[in-house]
Amino acid sequence: MMMMGSPPESRRRMVRTYSESTDSTAPFSECRSDRTGDLDGLLVCSDDDFSDEMVRGFILDLESPSVESQLRAVMVLRFLAKNSTENRLRIARAGAVAPLVALLSHPDPQLQEHGVTAILNLSLCDENKAPIAAAGAVCHLVGVLRNGTPAARENAASALFRLAQLDDLRTILGRSGAIPPLVALLETGSPRGKKDAATALFVLLATKDNVAPAVEAGVVHPLLDLMADPKSEMVDKAAFVLLCVLATPEGRAAAVEEGGVSVLVDMLETGRGKQKKVAMLSLRQICQESDAYRRLVVREGAIPPLIALAQSSRGCEQKAEALVELLRQPTEGGVSRTRGQLETMVA
Repeated sequence: MMMMGSPPESRRRMVRTYSESTDSTAPFSECRSDRTGDLDGLLVCSDDDFSDEMVRGFILDLESPSVESQLRAVMVLRFLAKNSTENRLRIARAGAVAPLVALLSHPDPQLQEHGVTAILNLSLCDENKAPIAAAGAVCHLVGVLRNGTPAARENAASALFRLAQLDDLRTILGRSGAIPPLVALLETGSPRGKKDAATALFVLLATKDNVAPAVEAGVVHPLLDLMADPKSEMVDKAAFVLLCVLATPEGRAAAVEEGGVSVLVDMLETGRGKQKKVAMLSLRQICQESDAYRRLVVREGAIPPLIALAQSSRGCEQKAEALVELLRQPTEGGVSRTRGQLETMVA
């Protein structure tokens, strides 16, 4: 039986090569829109070739009984919304949102995929986010996340990320069942799909009510695996999502149970500057309110790299020194004795 905090050996080997990671310096760069290839025959057209009347005609075709007509219409609207803010606004104002949302549950996988991509492109405009949500897109996007094509699942995750940027929608998205399929995409998706899932989860887990469903869905294990594998190019993204998870007691318990302390200490030792900082912040979260966790952090060897971080990194000195001091304190006094020190580390 695996001891508390003991990671799989393969993870321990991979984490030693943090310094070789080529992960982006920006953990969550802006999520992209339509990344599929250009549409056949449409590159010869400019936006000026599509009048408002033509746009309204394509919107009507979205509800045509002919799948071929629907497909052509959604492809044109998707193309028009791909790079133009003005087009995104005029398409939405012309009434495209509701029929596009209806396509998200269409049985034809190609039509559904183009519908998801069109919704994603429209959601790049802040003005369109609330109308998209009001049209019932959330439950349909969650359905695509569960059962769509790989590309549709990735674009659904990106669309949910966009909608989650509205503060009042984050709790709604969490209650809609979006989190388990996002965790599944994080674990089993393509490299692009994993990044889309991590980006969406990062925003959703900023709301603490969404952390428990993520922990229950098993988010910690794939996060630690990605953090321990520089070749995933997901080290920074996964580490920042884990930091959100650690904001709750159940998140901290799951991270310790899955061997997260060892992964974080290794990141503290061998990671790049940003990775060392997020590892320190994560260990600080784990040390809250648990003598047992603090003892485990000490046993895993956190104090020497914390001292090195305090001596070498501007902006981290006080928090790293405070965490070292906390870890060196006897633990017989229990939680009440150390809470004040933890509060000074947050300041």
